[in-house]
Amino acid sequence: MSDQAFPANPEPDSTARHIVIVASQYNPRFTDGLVNSAQAELARLLPQAKIEVHRVPGAFEIPVVVEAVCQKTANSDKPDAVIALGVIIRGSTAHADLIAATITDSLQRSALDHLIPVIHEVLLLDNEKQAEERALGSQLNRGIESAQAAAAMLKVFANLNPES
Repeated sequence: MSDQAFPANPEPDSTARHIVIVASQYNPRFTDGLVNSAQAELARLLPQAKIEVHRVPGAFEIPVVVEAVCQKTANSDKPDAVIALGVIIRGSTAHADLIAATITDSLQRSALDHLIPVIHEVLLLDNEKQAEERALGSQLNRGIESAQAAAAMLKVFANLNPES
C-alpha cells in the first residue's frame, strides 16, 4: 500500500469554492506547518477558492467551530468543505486518546448532519518525530493531503449534484 493516497499532481479546479480550515493553536510549530501546507496546496488545486482560517486554542475546541461553520445558512456563505487540523501528542495517560476519539466522532457527525465534506487531519501521534514527518515533511505531509482530500471530495459532490 502506498503512503500517497492521492495522485501526485491533481489537476487544478477553477470553480469558485469556499473552504474553511479550523486549526488548533496548540503545538504551534506543527499545526502552523499543517495550515501553511494546506493553504499552499489549496491555492494550487483551487485557485479561485476563498480560504477562511479559524484558529482555536486546542484540538478539543475544533469540533464546535467546525459545527458552527457547517450550520451557516446559504445566505451566510456556507462552506463547500471544511478541513480540521491539529496535532495531539500522546503522553503517559489516556487523555490524548479520549480527546482524539471525541474529535473524530464529532467531526463525522458534523459532516453527516450537514452533508459537507469535513476532512479530518487532527493527528494523534506518539512523539515529536512523527509530528515533524507529518506536519513539516514533504513525504507524509498531512496538510497537503488534507487539501487534496478536500479537492477530491468537491469533485465527488459535484458529480452527485451536477446542477450546483
